[in-house]
Amino acid sequence: MNQLIDVKNIALEPDQLVNNDKIATPMYTSSALFEQEQEKIFRKTWVWVAHTSEIPDKGSFKLSKVGREPVIVARDRKGNIHVMVNRCRHRAATVCEIHKGKTSSFQCPYHGWGYGLDGSLRALPHPEQYGDDFDKSLHGLLKLRTESYQGMIFATFNEDIEPLEDFLGAAKKWIDLFMKQGGGYPVKTLGEHQFSVPMNWKVQLENTTDAYHFPIVHKSFLQSLDEEAEKTFTFLDGEGFVEDLGNGHSVMVMIPELVDLEEDLDRPIPARFEELAQALRDEGYPEDQVRRIVRAVGGSGFNLNLFPNVACSMAFFRVLTPVAVDKTDIRHIALGMEGGPDIANRVRLRLHEHFQGPMGFGSPDDAEVWERIQRGSMAVPNCRFWSIAASRRKCRARQGHAVMYRMKRACEPPMRCGNG
Repeated sequence: MNQLIDVKNIALEPDQLVNNDKIATPMYTSSALFEQEQEKIFRKTWVWVAHTSEIPDKGSFKLSKVGREPVIVARDRKGNIHVMVNRCRHRAATVCEIHKGKTSSFQCPYHGWGYGLDGSLRALPHPEQYGDDFDKSLHGLLKLRTESYQGMIFATFNEDIEPLEDFLGAAKKWIDLFMKQGGGYPVKTLGEHQFSVPMNWKVQLENTTDAYHFPIVHKSFLQSLDEEAEKTFTFLDGEGFVEDLGNGHSVMVMIPELVDLEEDLDRPIPARFEELAQALRDEGYPEDQVRRIVRAVGGSGFNLNLFPNVACSMAFFRVLTPVAVDKTDIRHIALGMEGGPDIANRVRLRLHEHFQGPMGFGSPDDAEVWERIQRGSMAVPNCRFWSIAASRRKCRARQGHAVMYRMKRACEPPMRCGNG
């Protein structure tokens, strides 16, 4: 803990910022490093922008971010998905300010340039004034390369990047398991909670695969549960683990018996879900489907980090947007079952509100600790952070988290993103 570095003269090189189990403070406080991260990470790799259920119909759109850059995610009349920079090609005004909806086109409010759902420039007032050599096909909205996996839409500015499925690699197995929360139905988004925290974006990224903090930070949550549920969430002495999945992705398994939600469905239904199970039976669902839905409602027993900006965390999406070296926007997106029983989706929302909602037990406590980490990092700026049992492979959940190597990659080109 007494290892010091010369902050004034530090070169932003991985070997100086990360050394075995210690992290140099500038990793969280250097504005210059933050700018490098925006260029070398958020503009060079795949970034999560939306879920397909958020743009279900032709003409559907939503606003999102790739790093700090505003984008529009839209589904055109053929059903194809496009991700476009939300900036008019004329004088740079945003062409959309509505968070989510349906439209037939986008129009700049300044000089009236109109764009199609695929980003192409369709119309301009007084086109004759732009000259005979003006080619509309060259002035559409800037488009990003876009691919999706299991309904999760990713975009990138890097045209030379590897295919999305190659980038996801070993994480695909865990995404497949996470999507079993549909209980036999497609997963859909139900709503979201948005807030900002004065912290560096990597603080939150680490938290998703840090089991150590749970019984301390979330003590009030554990006390709010019945005895059976509290035992389920007291997992530090269990068989959990953290695993490096490559390309910055990682998974933390807290409750191994809930990794695959479709296994061992004959296990007793937890007391807290007995009322839901009976309501489903009363609605005519067969017992095997009742058990599958009830199991899905409770969520998965793991957290999955998809580098650099989204986590599949037990029963919701957590999306981060880096705003500044000491400010990060967070979105907690509740998940449900498309076409599934209304009562099951209501229970999912109540569970989400209990932990992740603005008045829940999880989000406020997490946010306070994240802010205190950033505030504390401003003290003794030439001291290194200590990371417990950081590992490049597997470690028991109670032994810490495997994030050190990801933080090293944060300033280490080429980030395995297909351009080097």
